[in-house]
Amino acid sequence: GKSTLLRLLGGLEVPDSGEIRIDQTLLDRREDPLRSHRRRNGFLFQAFNLFPHLTALENLTLPLTEVHGKSIAEANEIARACLDRFRLADHASKHPAMLSGGQQQRVALARAIAHRPKLLLLDEPTSALDPEMTAEVLEVIEELCREGQEIILSTHEMGFARAVGDEIVFLADGNVVETGTPEALFDAPNSELVRSFLGRVMRY
Repeated sequence: GKSTLLRLLGGLEVPDSGEIRIDQTLLDRREDPLRSHRRRNGFLFQAFNLFPHLTALENLTLPLTEVHGKSIAEANEIARACLDRFRLADHASKHPAMLSGGQQQRVALARAIAHRPKLLLLDEPTSALDPEMTAEVLEVIEELCREGQEIILSTHEMGFARAVGDEIVFLADGNVVETGTPEALFDAPNSELVRSFLGRVMRY
């Protein structure tokens, strides 16, 4: 489904058959090219996946030094700037257990963009959050969209997808049912399945 597709696009899984092209470039299945591809991307999944024994700041600096080759000083500067941007500067020294769900997800999002990824892959980033925390995270994602960050996002937040998406892909049972602009897909979908789905979820 959606999660598998995002993992394939990010190089975290290898397809059993077929090929993957991103911007017309074939994704090489060999381990070294895949590792390089992963480093160029940012990931955020439903679980926050923060290191519980590290502070918010350390959760950002560790991948910058260990994966992306930044010095400790440079990593700290980048990490603090990212936390400040997401209104988390006052929480830099806190461990994940001391943060709310929305704060944890914003830390995870800050970590995902700290190395300036070419592509940001977000797998239902608000599914575990309450409405207020969901709004917090969606505001940050919308800001990234406005700044030109290339994002592939799976979500059940229909209003948000319509507001910020450039292209919508409707998946069902592991298949692409329909693609199109937000206006085309939400206002005049071709598929009866899409029409039925939207009729139910957009009713209220």
